[in-house]
Amino acid sequence: MQYVIGVVGLLVFLLLAWLPSSDRRGAVGKLGRVAILLVVQFGLGFLLLRTGVGTAVIRVIRDGFQHILDYAGQGTTFVFGDVATYGKMPAFLFSVLMPIVFVSALIGILQHIRVLPLIIKYLGLALSWISGFGKVESFNAVASAILGQSEVFISLRGMLDRIPPQRMYTLAASAMSTVSASILGAYMQLIDARFVITAIVLNLLGVFAVTALINPYRIEPEEDAELLAAESEDARRAQSFFEMLTDYILVGFRVAFTVAAMLIGFIALLAMVNGIFAAIFNGTTFQDVMGHVFSPLAYITGIPWHEAADAGKFMGTKLVSNEIVAMQELHESHGGLSEHTMAIVSTYLVSFANFSSIAIIIGAVRSLNEKQGLVTAGFGLRLLYSATLVSFITATIVGLLS
Repeated sequence: MQYVIGVVGLLVFLLLAWLPSSDRRGAVGKLGRVAILLVVQFGLGFLLLRTGVGTAVIRVIRDGFQHILDYAGQGTTFVFGDVATYGKMPAFLFSVLMPIVFVSALIGILQHIRVLPLIIKYLGLALSWISGFGKVESFNAVASAILGQSEVFISLRGMLDRIPPQRMYTLAASAMSTVSASILGAYMQLIDARFVITAIVLNLLGVFAVTALINPYRIEPEEDAELLAAESEDARRAQSFFEMLTDYILVGFRVAFTVAAMLIGFIALLAMVNGIFAAIFNGTTFQDVMGHVFSPLAYITGIPWHEAADAGKFMGTKLVSNEIVAMQELHESHGGLSEHTMAIVSTYLVSFANFSSIAIIIGAVRSLNEKQGLVTAGFGLRLLYSATLVSFITATIVGLLS
């Protein structure tokens, strides 16, 4: 029965992508490509979650990040001393957020020595071949998963002014559906590394399945070549190694404290709203309400009905606050959720699909190009809708494989 519900869930989420489509007839013509993307997602999900090779790959990535966190800890302890290790457990800021600074520096080094551009190029070419979208969209999706949802637009600044609105939508949806490599270490301290890695891989493909239905369009090879030529010209600007390293360290520091500020604000607001709801509705909190709202959607991802409301709390928390708030709550109080449900919920949480991301992406684009910032602002809730469907599709696939 679980598998039947999961398959029905996939069809429902695809239908929800097609219904508000900008071109429903054009979207129907993309169904073959969507089917290919789903097959590849299932194949990669099976490889990562059900085979020895996948387990070994995830273990290597997890152990690699653990070493990085250990090295980052030395820098944190040097600056903050005993404050960083006060009590039985280090504070969230020091153990989870400060390593972002070091990871950001490593990303900058790999970018500077031209390793990341090669990875982005060849993974992007493979993704373009599978997805049927242009190279610009595919390169952007891979870059988003490495650089982050706001930083990725800096790499596109040379072509931003020439990108049509439909393609801009896909670029922004990719940025919201993926996560930054600099924050992976933080995620892996809160949820199982298997689901972090699997979600990133599947979301890269899932965003094209969703946007093919909700935002179908044709791309001419000449247009792709023209945009990439503009980007290459902009990328030729030289930057010294230490100038680059300083920039990336400061970017990492800003990201860490931006996340910290958002956590303080959102967790405090969530506590206040929970308190207001509990006072008005006789102990029923806002998160209890969100759990019931999300429970039908949680159910069709493959979560048993008796766990759907509890799982829906975390899904709703992610949407109205952010993924780290939801991960932190899942880490601390997942209660009696089964292993199967934990797999689905954990996978769902790994993306930037939340209300605050709308403002982050619009702000990032608008700081680089006023016109495209206004275009992106017009997409707003539609972007969040697409990215949320991507998360549900990925979670459903993991549910079918778990």
